[in-house]
Amino acid sequence: MSGDRPIEEARPYGPYGRLTVALAGNPNSGKTTIFNALTGSRQHVGNYPGVTVEKKVGVCRHRGLSLDVVDLPGTYSLTAYSTDELVAREFVIDQHPQVVVDILDASNLERNLYLAVQFMELGMPLVLVLNMSDIAAARGYVFDLEQLSVLLGGVPLVRTVGNRGEGIGRIRDAIVDVATGARRLRPVPITYGPEIDKEIGKLAAVLEPEADRLAPRQVRWVALKLLENDRPIRERIRHICGNAEAVLAAADDAVGRLRKILGDEPEIVIADRRYGFISGACQETVRNTVELRHTRSDAIDAIVTHPVLGLPIFLGLMYVVFWATFRLGEYPMEAIDYAFQWLGQAVGGLWAAGSDSALRSLLVHGVIRGVGAVIVFLPNILILFLAIAVLEDSGYMARAAFIMDRWMHKIGLHGKSFIPMVIGFGCTIPAIMATRVLASRRDRLTTMLILPLMSCSARLPIYMMFTAAFFIEKWRGPVLWMMYVVGAVVAALAAKLLKSTLFRGEAEPFVMELPPYRAPTVKGTLIHTWQRGWMYVRKAGTIILGVSILLWALTSYPKPHAGDIEDLAAEGQQATALEYSVAGRVGKAFEPVTRPLGFDWRVNTAMMGAFAAKEVFVAQMGIVYSLGETDEAQAEPLQDALRRNYTPLQAVAIMIFSLLGFPCVATVAVMWSESGSWKWALLQWAGLTGLAYVAALLVYQIGSALGLGTG
Repeated sequence: MSGDRPIEEARPYGPYGRLTVALAGNPNSGKTTIFNALTGSRQHVGNYPGVTVEKKVGVCRHRGLSLDVVDLPGTYSLTAYSTDELVAREFVIDQHPQVVVDILDASNLERNLYLAVQFMELGMPLVLVLNMSDIAAARGYVFDLEQLSVLLGGVPLVRTVGNRGEGIGRIRDAIVDVATGARRLRPVPITYGPEIDKEIGKLAAVLEPEADRLAPRQVRWVALKLLENDRPIRERIRHICGNAEAVLAAADDAVGRLRKILGDEPEIVIADRRYGFISGACQETVRNTVELRHTRSDAIDAIVTHPVLGLPIFLGLMYVVFWATFRLGEYPMEAIDYAFQWLGQAVGGLWAAGSDSALRSLLVHGVIRGVGAVIVFLPNILILFLAIAVLEDSGYMARAAFIMDRWMHKIGLHGKSFIPMVIGFGCTIPAIMATRVLASRRDRLTTMLILPLMSCSARLPIYMMFTAAFFIEKWRGPVLWMMYVVGAVVAALAAKLLKSTLFRGEAEPFVMELPPYRAPTVKGTLIHTWQRGWMYVRKAGTIILGVSILLWALTSYPKPHAGDIEDLAAEGQQATALEYSVAGRVGKAFEPVTRPLGFDWRVNTAMMGAFAAKEVFVAQMGIVYSLGETDEAQAEPLQDALRRNYTPLQAVAIMIFSLLGFPCVATVAVMWSESGSWKWALLQWAGLTGLAYVAALLVYQIGSALGLGTG
């Protein structure tokens, strides 16, 4: 029977209420065979309106519903190039079928899932049919369908052999379950990297006023297609959007920015990300896969994601990164240090020798010495960020997440928690915000609470100041590496404790995206490095500068009277003046509490500043030992002053406290905002401070008992 009968509007569910079902799939996936098996002889053939493309519609009844099944032209993608592909896509986005059934060739699953992922991006109610499952089995493929369904948002997967009619009843059941809500699906957020995700968000905001003109759930999808330079979508925007020119101009600007940063067309990178999502899902749920597309990647992954070798390789790479951070940054660090010393002497020389000018002291001791003590570590920060950018852009960091996933599950955390933890090596604040990708509130709170234990870039100057002062060159890289490892291990133990007490519950599985390996572009890598480095410089020029000035004032005033100096410790006039100041008095007041940790009043005052920003600890130590000198020309370098006043054991105790101790004030504020309650922010601050105190106490007291606290 033939004709161009339009599909009837779906009526309320009930006895022979109607559903529209779109049958999609790659060419040669057995889609037509499944269509014939579903609908039998109840079919008719016509053309889609306006085009000479054949449209087949069939009807079947199941569980009191009449299913109008539309056999769409075969297509590999929803990025339409041919007429057949355009027809298939426009039917789905314009006719709004209640269910899309995507037929997959089970023996070629990864390639076939590409279309399925695009239906998921569009937010369509979906049923996946693994057809030709007998051929897949003969080729040695073994599927964990239950796990794959979970990773794909609960989408039902039905195993069929279409030419034998096996599994057809299960397809009908799945269609009705999805359409009636008996089978609930959840969105699966597929990320395309921070640059592309950011541009999608911007374009979606521009499109939002036109949301009523677009189909439901299509604003983000349209933004994505514009970044892919999808011409039919651009034409659609011109016809239906009142602000079409603004939308298209914004899309062109976004594509241009991405092209410069990524060194490639956005549509190519987006396709790679989709395949990365698919590859991750298949690695977790399919055994004996031999997809040719991944021959090179799989050969590398067989080594770097190996169950035994993967973790040592990851730790080894991190060791090389920290070794390079010290070794390559040594000479520029010394040059910057020399430049600030020269600047301090030059500015100080504008006044007469021995001048007691407050402005001179502020500029030399507060600004130059304080900010300089932080800026001197900029080369090391840039080298660290450069190395991380290379690892991220090459695709290795995704493998690191895959390696850590099995360990994350052992401590009860969602595998996605590793992503904010990696971000935490840069800054805790965006890391906390990155926990939004976690669906479970339990997992999100657990991850947020432990994130300050990941050594952010603000702690790096503290580590480097003490390691450079107290350890010989060959030990500096290993000590720095150990600080990061200790933080990660303590975070894992804390997460295990929290998941066993406050946040009991199973971690939800997810797809670990494994994008193909790519050679990082020089421009993209440099942009990533500079963006992070500029944040550090900007922080030094604003927050750290402001706090340094405040701490200089607290360290400089009030000035002691002549009669008071006699009652103070006789360490020289400048040193006694420091002790007499507000900061000195507060530091002295806390000495009974911190002395068992090996801290003196100077360290206590630096810890006060570290609450505003961790780097300020270094700035304050620079200020304290600068104010302790009467002549800038004779002022000793900060590292020499540290070696003269502290022991390596004290240095380790201070680093441990800085690693585990209280988060900065900005982290506390973001924690409160993201958790929705002050109690979690206060619990985090108090818990980590108590943990840091106990850990530093044990390190110092045990080390002293073993005779490690001398010289």
